[in-house]
Amino acid sequence: MGPHRRNVDDVLARINFPLFTLQMLTNRHVLVGGGGGSSKTGVANGFEIFELSHDGKKFHVEEVTRHETGPNVVMNCAVSKTVDGKHTYLVAGQESHCQLYKVNTELVTLENGNIETIGHNHSDDKSELRERKPKAKQKNDAKKTVKKRLKFVLSPSESVQTDFNGTEPLCRVLRIHPNGKIMATGGTDGDVRIWKFPNLQPLAKLKGHSKEIDDIDFSTFGNYLITVAKDGLAILWDCVKGTEIKRLTWQQPKGSKYLYKRCRFAPIEKEHKSALYMLTNPTGVAKKQKSYLQQWFPEHGVIKRSAEFDESVSALAVRDDGRFVAVGTMFSGSVAIYASFSLQRILNIPGAHSMFVTGLEFLPVANQENHTVCSVAEAAVLSISVDNQVCIHTLPYRKTIPLWLAIVILMFTMFLTFLFCSYIDI
Repeated sequence: MGPHRRNVDDVLARINFPLFTLQMLTNRHVLVGGGGGSSKTGVANGFEIFELSHDGKKFHVEEVTRHETGPNVVMNCAVSKTVDGKHTYLVAGQESHCQLYKVNTELVTLENGNIETIGHNHSDDKSELRERKPKAKQKNDAKKTVKKRLKFVLSPSESVQTDFNGTEPLCRVLRIHPNGKIMATGGTDGDVRIWKFPNLQPLAKLKGHSKEIDDIDFSTFGNYLITVAKDGLAILWDCVKGTEIKRLTWQQPKGSKYLYKRCRFAPIEKEHKSALYMLTNPTGVAKKQKSYLQQWFPEHGVIKRSAEFDESVSALAVRDDGRFVAVGTMFSGSVAIYASFSLQRILNIPGAHSMFVTGLEFLPVANQENHTVCSVAEAAVLSISVDNQVCIHTLPYRKTIPLWLAIVILMFTMFLTFLFCSYIDI
């Protein structure tokens, strides 16, 4: 069982609207989205982008961009970069439609806390930083501080309807393939749709679920697509052929019924395969039973190992190198980090949020040459909730014994054993 921890420094930011989706826009920039919906509550809808930094003791964030989406709440989103890295796209589920944004960056120079120069001015874009008039020139120029920061401009592009439920159409989830060429969406009509990305042209419609889709994910290796829905099914698809491969089933406790909640693939780089992690919760009269984090072999359709919870689980994330898995809970708002290979809990943060966790995202580590801020810890995961808070939870580097010291201890132990055996004449 991992250590328990709850620090005041875990809270990075408080937003003025409920949060439903979370993405890393770059290695240092965090994007969160949400809102209060179309009702006249006065609660905004949109995105916030923050720059993440570490001062040697704790993490900090600084707001970079705010983009409001009018009456449309942002329930989910995904970020993708082109292969050459020159273009970044953001696609967001907004009511029944998916809205594509082109993400442009501008270098902003700040002097004494004021924006002095901006590369390009987009006066009609709501994501623009508020410009201030420069202060009067200081008598002592030595006191001036100059800082450069990236500003993000979200430019709306194509928009397509992805859910066609006759009563309340809603894009529940969307995911972009790691190759950046296709996207999958699912909503309340129970259909899974495959789209060409980024031009959002329809490619296929996968019919296998009878109720609304809860989650979707693509595998890094192979052509797998996993979908889970409120009909209790977990279906493995070939996303290239658009055909069903198998339905994942397991031996549930007698007299109980479970629903899959979340699903995520994790790369196994050495084997060029993908592991599959899923959350499942009991329903109905079985609600007093355990919830589970399960590790599957998708090719064989069997569970390799599982970890249990005393409450329902609501959020799931896997780090980009596949080493760690994070889980968020429903009632206590707790966050836990597990070692992916063993599903041993190595960090537990009870009550990280005052309400259920809606999103988790690990800080990336696959490109350490870019000096990611995660290098200060063995792992770091961001969490969001409808309590309007963005939090971060870090796993400190675990202490290990140097090899030379381990050898010395082993030799000393063997020597003492030899002396003891000689003493008792063995």
